[in-house]
Formats: sequence, structure tokens, C-alpha cells
Amino acid sequence: MSRVVAAESNISPARDTLPFFTSHSMELDDLSPKPAGASPTLGQLLKRVGDVRKEATGDETPVHHQILDLSDTSSVGPSSLPFVLSFNNLTYSVKVRRKMTLPSVLRRRSPRLGADATATEPVAGESLFSRTKTLLNDISGEARDGEILAVLGASGSGKSTLIDALANRIAKGSLKGSVKLNGEVLESRMLKVISAYVMQDDLLFPMLTVEETLMFAAEFRLPRTLSKSKKKMRVQALIDQLGLRNAAKTIIGDEGHRGVSGGERRRVSIGTDIIHDPILLFLDEPTSGLDSTSAFMVVKVLQRIAQSGSLVIMSIHQPSYRILGLLDRMIFLSRGQTVYSGSPMSLPSFLAEFGHPIPEKENRTEFALDLIRELEGSPGGTKSMVEFNKSWLNMKQSRNNSSNQHETEQHYQQGLSLKEAISASISRGKLVSGATTNSSVSPTSMVPTFANPFWIEMAVLSKRSILNSRRLPELFGIRLGAVLVTGFILATMFWQLDNSPKGVQERLGFFAFAMSTTFYTCADALPVFLQERYIFMRETAYNAYRRSSYVMSHSLSALPALVFLSLAFSATTFFAVGLDGGFLGFLFYFLIIFASFWAGSSFVTFLSGVVPHVMLGYTIVVAILAYFLLFSGFFINRDRIPPYWIWFHYMSLVKYPYEAVLQNEFDNPTKCFVKGVQIFDNSPLGAVPDAMKLRLLQTLSNTLGMEITRSTCLTTGSDILQQQGITDLNKWNCLWITIAWGFFFRILFYLSLLLGSKNKRN
Repeated sequence: MSRVVAAESNISPARDTLPFFTSHSMELDDLSPKPAGASPTLGQLLKRVGDVRKEATGDETPVHHQILDLSDTSSVGPSSLPFVLSFNNLTYSVKVRRKMTLPSVLRRRSPRLGADATATEPVAGESLFSRTKTLLNDISGEARDGEILAVLGASGSGKSTLIDALANRIAKGSLKGSVKLNGEVLESRMLKVISAYVMQDDLLFPMLTVEETLMFAAEFRLPRTLSKSKKKMRVQALIDQLGLRNAAKTIIGDEGHRGVSGGERRRVSIGTDIIHDPILLFLDEPTSGLDSTSAFMVVKVLQRIAQSGSLVIMSIHQPSYRILGLLDRMIFLSRGQTVYSGSPMSLPSFLAEFGHPIPEKENRTEFALDLIRELEGSPGGTKSMVEFNKSWLNMKQSRNNSSNQHETEQHYQQGLSLKEAISASISRGKLVSGATTNSSVSPTSMVPTFANPFWIEMAVLSKRSILNSRRLPELFGIRLGAVLVTGFILATMFWQLDNSPKGVQERLGFFAFAMSTTFYTCADALPVFLQERYIFMRETAYNAYRRSSYVMSHSLSALPALVFLSLAFSATTFFAVGLDGGFLGFLFYFLIIFASFWAGSSFVTFLSGVVPHVMLGYTIVVAILAYFLLFSGFFINRDRIPPYWIWFHYMSLVKYPYEAVLQNEFDNPTKCFVKGVQIFDNSPLGAVPDAMKLRLLQTLSNTLGMEITRSTCLTTGSDILQQQGITDLNKWNCLWITIAWGFFFRILFYLSLLLGSKNKRN
């Protein structure tokens, strides 16, 4: 069969000795004619386009691709650089909660005599409250580069579980059996670098265009030693290969924004994961939810990727006749067991020998799936088909012992070692992620863990976040509007407060409400990471960037908005309320508002890394912020808080900015807030005439032995701070502690990502 690959070129097929591109040199070299069977890799094909274009026009912009028949492999032996992924006896079980009913409990507690007594004995690994469910049961097989291995079966048959097992997405202790590449067990770090996993859901940023999405993927996965123009050229060539040229400038879109179609979105998802030309590509139902034409186009793209030298393994629910012609190997699963393993061409003979020949003009996969479903509903289940498959494979292997196909099998099994295969593959242009071809190092050392250093990852992540946010200005606009409306209401409610005892009380209320409002306003940061969580998990699962880079960029990209919000709130309220301190007082007021926004945003971001659902997150945020306000010292002084709750007072995020603004307002020892007769305000004597108040002051003066007149200052700002129990920290220490809280919660956010986003089954 002729191997057909996608190449972006406008030249004739006769030109088969074009410049190729290698990852370690990044230079343009002349390629000598390749021996038959040594097919170019995807990296070489993509690079060949730009070189020809540049050679002809001096321009590095790729041109539209054509399908070229590069080599006829029908008369040649197997590839000289084979990758064979073999998996043997894969078994995976989980414990599920047992439904408790009274009859089942009674049966277990009082087993009957005789034969039925053993039937009620709990199976090993089971208990009264749980039972063991086997998702994979002794599954074996292999997949080769240049081929597509498809895993088929009804819903719940174990397709996605098998893909996860092969992609190392199941914890080691839970999965039994072995998965090897060229006879060697793959280390987790190595697998992350040479493979990619395309999830069933399309996890993409909705406001980025197709071209921007792929360009950001290129900046993450391709090394910094590769020039910007080369990365752009690779993206353009990939767009052509994926058939996305007409949609390149269209945004991805979501429910509220019209974007690309479902098939185009799926191809973009695949493109983001193959931008670095992985050796292994795993896909979980890439055709799910697509019409037949879109599904065929997606699988056609996968065929090109496989023929470029990659190993493609995917699960698929029910392929059409056209898709079936693109598949090389199939594994049918039924309740975690293999009921058929072989090529699509062998399926009719298998079913005929099993006693269920496929009728004429019947889709062979549909017929097989219907047969499997029918057997699953029978008393014996699919046990007969599982046993027949084993005997059929053994018989087929014995038939081939003396055939040429056996020699081909031996060639694959006794091919290059993993280190040699990876080294040779890299030298031909594959895995352009800064890899080395040094044969003296181990396979793990050939490829770097991350393609780029920390600071480049952080810059690219920040750029992507800002670009996505800039195209959703309504989100920041709503947040800014909420802050301005709150500031306007506070300014008009507490307009130009005086320095009377009532003014002091009103100031305390204003500060408590203002500080708590800054924290409540930060609750809108909760859905930001919750919307990005699965994109983050997909990208970090295969080392697109470090988790620390994401946390740093997430923090830095949030700062400009926080500065603007703080300035808007401070300018709206400080002068309107008539707060003290002049310009320096305003500057500190702005800083403590900004620190409050920073701490509140960090706290909510940390919760978003722990809580999986938005509504649950909002409930927790509102409750905890209410507790922070309760224990801040406004409703009850620190000295009055019970000893068993005092720890919460020091943990309150509202405490420190509240005390800071109080000290900023009342730390002037010369400013008086209670004079003469004002001592009777806020008391039952506040309603008596002033003449009576003066006589009372005179009597009080005679009793105390000191002169108290109408203008005598009885309470200064320092006295108010003393009354409020604010004596431990000065305002600058409160500012630093508030900022430190923000950094503390960012560290907790990083730890939550480190521990909670392993993206593996237990």
C-alpha cells in the first residue's frame, strides 16, 4: 500500500531531495536521497515547506499543502526506525460503593446452608459496603509507528480506561501488567516529553483565534533556540495540514461567542498537542459529537500524523465505513475484556469462523458491536467470544510461523533499542524540543523535561492571559463598575464626616464596610481558574510548562487590574468621606486598599484550586469572609473575644487592613474628637440643653479637681485607638502582613496545583 503523507508544498512530486530541518542544529541542510521505506517525519515535512518557499521567494510564509505520494512501501520491508508499543496483561480494578438494601444485608448476615452458603461469601477485596469492579481484564496487544490503533466498544466497555493505562494516566500501584516501548519500560518523565494526550473534551481558550492558539502551543513546546519565524512557519504548515486555513483567523468561541465548527475545534485540539511532533499520540474519542464528514477529516489527519512516523492510539465509539478504511489495527472491548484484536480486514473472517458471518452490505463494525451487545445480554456473556479470540490469535500466529510476515514481526521485535530509535528519530527532525542525539546518554536524558526556561514560560502565559482578558472587557468592566458603585454609595452615605463622637463611630463603620467590601469584590476571581483548570491540567500533564510558571504568571497578570480597582475605590471615597492625612494619608490608604485586593484575590484563587465547583466555591468564600469580618475587631474588641476564638482574630484577613486604616486616620495625637459637652453625646444626656450640659461639666470639674470647659479636648485619636484595642502593630506592619497573606495564599495555591492536579486515576 502506498504511504501517503501531508506535505505543504507547491512543487512537483519529483523533487524529493529538499532541505530538511533537524532540531539540534536548527540549520538548513541538503538531504541526500533516502532509502526506500525511510519516510520523512512530520517535522521534516513541515520544515521542508518553509525552506522551499524561502528558497524560491525569500519569504518564510508557508504555502498551501498538497498530498504527495512520497514512497511506495508495498515492495519494501518495514521501516528502519520502528517504534513498537507493547502492552501485556493489563488489569485494572476499582472499588465502588455497594448499594445497601435490607434484603442484601440480611442475606449476608444469615447465609443459608448447603450450596447457597458459599454464594453469599464476600469475594476477595470486597466487603459489605464496597465491591471490586474490573475495568480492564488481562488485555494485551501492540501498536506500531506509522499505524493507527483503534480501541472500540460500547459505552462502559473500558475504551478510555485502556487509553489512560497506555498513556500512564493510572497510578502505578493500581495498574497491573506492563507497557513497554521497544521492549523497555517507559519512565513517567520520558513519556510526558515524547507523547501527547488529546482529551475527549475540547479544552481551549474561547477568545483566541485558531492561529493564536497553535502559536501559543508552539511557544510552549518548541525550544527558545528556534527563531520566532521558524515557529510561525511551523504553525502555518500545521494549519494547512489540519485543514484549518479558512478558519485560521476565527476565534475558538463558546456558548456566548460564535466561533469555529465542532470538527475544526477538534482538529485545533489535536494541533495543540502535536505541535512538537510527538512519537506517541493518544486520543480519547476524537470523533465524538462530530458529523460523519468532520469525523472522517479528523481521522484522515491522524492517518497523516501516523504516517509521518508517529504512533497513534485512539478510542472510537462506532466508526463509519470510510473511517474503517483508515484504521490499521483494532481492539474490540467488552466489559474490560478483549473480544477481538487484529486488522479491520481480518474482522469478517474472524466473525465467520466464530459462527456469525457478516451479511452483505453490512457495516462490519456495526455488526460486530451489535453482536457483542447481544452476547453481553445473554446468560454466558461474551466469555465464548473472549476465549475464541485467544484461540484464533494463537492459531493465526502458528500459521505465520513459516511465512514472510513472521520475518517482518521478528524485524520489528528485534529492531532498534529505545535509545537508538529516539536518537535516530531526533536526528531526522522529530521531537524538535531541544533534544540531543548523544548516544552516550540515556533515553531520559535525550529530551529536556521542559522545552523552555521558567521566565519564558511565565512571559508566554502572561501574554496569553492578558490577550484573552482583553477580548472580554465586559468582565473587568463589570468588576470596575461594582467597585465604583460601591465607592459612590459609601461616599454619599458618609459624606464629609465631622470630628464629633458620632463622626468617630461613623468612621469606624465606614472602615469596616470598606475593607470587607474589597475582599467580597475579589470573589469574582473564583471562576477564573475553575474555567481554566482542565486546560491547565492538560497542558501541564505533558510538560508544556511548569506549575510554578503558571502561578507566577497568574499573579502578575492580575496585578494591573488590582492597581486600577484600588485607585478607583480610593479616589472615590477618601476625599468625599473627609478622611485625614492629606496626600500621604491618601497614598497609604491606596496602598492598604491595594494590599487588601491582593490578599483577597490570592485567598479566592487558592480556594479555586481546592474547590471543584463554582457554586460551592462562592458559598465557602462568602461564609469565610463573613467570619473574617466578625473577628476583625469591629463588632467586638480584641480584649472581649473569648480565648478559644482569639486564634481566628489573628487569622482574619480583614483585621490587618482595618487596623491599618484606623491608625492612618487616628494616629494624629493633636487631633481632637471629643470636646467639652460632646462627652455627653451618644448617651441619654445627649438630649438635654447645652446650658444643663455646661453645669454638669462644672460639677464634674469640681469633683475631679480639674477645669473642663466647652473647648477642652477629652479624647484624641490615640485614645480612640486605645479604646478599640489597636495597640499591637503599627500601620506599616499591618500593611506588610496583609501583603504577606497574599503571598502565603499564592504558595498554598501552588501546592494545591502540585498535589491536586496529577491527572491520574487511582
